[in-house]
Amino acid sequence: MGVERAVTQGVEVAAEGFFIPEQSDANNGRYTFAYRIQLRNLGERTVQLISRHWIITDGDGSERHVRGMGVVGEQPTLAPGGSYEYMSGSQISHPMGTMHGTYQMQTDTGESLEVEIPCFTLAVPGVAN
Repeated sequence: MGVERAVTQGVEVAAEGFFIPEQSDANNGRYTFAYRIQLRNLGERTVQLISRHWIITDGDGSERHVRGMGVVGEQPTLAPGGSYEYMSGSQISHPMGTMHGTYQMQTDTGESLEVEIPCFTLAVPGVAN
């Protein structure tokens, strides 16, 4: 695994997944992962994260879309040079999958931005990528 990065219109998103064995149950097809996201405003405009759209792909190719306001209950604002980091989690039914998506953001002048969340791997250690 490792950190994946994408920059969209001056906003960098770094994403990384981690397997959580103590919250997983392979016998019942439940694999739990945490993920860390770091947002950095590399641009010259203040931006606010309004909502998110995740696409979670399980090892069998099935997709689940998750949409919602903010992240972990917040809608962070990033001034130029500012950053914000959070951790959250997801469950899939196979030992490997991926996550990617977009953040819907708004500049301080009201312009809407769609910021890419890079595709990162969710994998039980030792499972072939």
